[in-house]
Amino acid sequence: MRIAQVTPLWEQVPPLGYGGTEVVVSLLTEELVRRGHQVTLFASGDSQTQALLEPGCEKALRSLGVLPPEYANYEQRQLDKVFNGLGEFDIIHSHMDAAALSRTHLSQTPVVHTLHGPFSLASETIFGQYRQQNLVSVSNSQQRSDLGLNYVATVYNAIAIDQFDFYLKPQVPPYLAFLGRMSVEKGPHLAIKIAQRTGWPLKMAGKVDFENREFFDREVAPHIDGEQITFLGEVSQSLKKSLMGHATATLFPITWPEPFGLVITESMASGTPVIALALGSAPELIVDGETGFLCHSLDACVEAVAQIHRISRQTCRDHVVRNFGVGRMVDGYEAVYQGVMGDHRPPATRATRDRTSTSTKNQNLFSIPLP
Repeated sequence: MRIAQVTPLWEQVPPLGYGGTEVVVSLLTEELVRRGHQVTLFASGDSQTQALLEPGCEKALRSLGVLPPEYANYEQRQLDKVFNGLGEFDIIHSHMDAAALSRTHLSQTPVVHTLHGPFSLASETIFGQYRQQNLVSVSNSQQRSDLGLNYVATVYNAIAIDQFDFYLKPQVPPYLAFLGRMSVEKGPHLAIKIAQRTGWPLKMAGKVDFENREFFDREVAPHIDGEQITFLGEVSQSLKKSLMGHATATLFPITWPEPFGLVITESMASGTPVIALALGSAPELIVDGETGFLCHSLDACVEAVAQIHRISRQTCRDHVVRNFGVGRMVDGYEAVYQGVMGDHRPPATRATRDRTSTSTKNQNLFSIPLP
């Protein structure tokens, strides 16, 4: 297949530090190339790929301090390249959330949209105008049945498991880890409360965006003492992996319906169990009592820290190997592409396939359920 992968321009692909969407797009793109597909990656010019790279800007725009209004201009120019005949594609795969919807509505090439983020009030309105677009959710919990959208699949995100060392035992003296954006949604302030109530050291890492600076200065910074509460800032991928792998547990006290928590799978791949608030995708990723604990209150998170020794680190690793490898994710997307391309054929071509298909519209035809 001739496939266009279209990704945001904030971060390079793959990202040097934080960047969940860009990690997933990189893994998907490289595996599709390895399988013999002709892939064009529309991304920032400093991205690294075996696919044909069509840059939408010279460097990742967050590194240049570009603000949202200017970013939107870059984004529209990138979409011009994708949809105005820069290449002939069998399918276009957008990772731009709502930004590409108005273009794809008129596209003669079938388009798939993976939704990496949550819905906002503004995006609800936009998606409502394009309900028949082919949407892929990254978890079942992410789907919004009330909006009447055309979900063709749930395909779980993947990690490159072989890039994560397995840590059979945590570091001594023990500590808890928190990795994520310093925002109220990710719950770093709650991770601090858990550490303070249990008396455990907490090592934190993550970026502080300009829109979260006030929250960080008010709720996080006053508690950083370099002893019990340590903040490392935005760390490299290698340091992130070491930080998770040596921890006794990773805290994931989110306050929002997280679409997919890559940190959860990365931590478990390292052997480190996860203590999470049971919101969003967390119940789909963590096996409660086996690879971590799903909690419904801060009190329960505190209690879980005392029980974390019961969790087998090998079980954590095995769970990720079975369910969140790159091969499984790409199998899912290849099935999505084939299905959407089949639905895009002229009616006379499609009739025979439709008579033998047991699928129905708006179902998760190619979802990859956990056991």
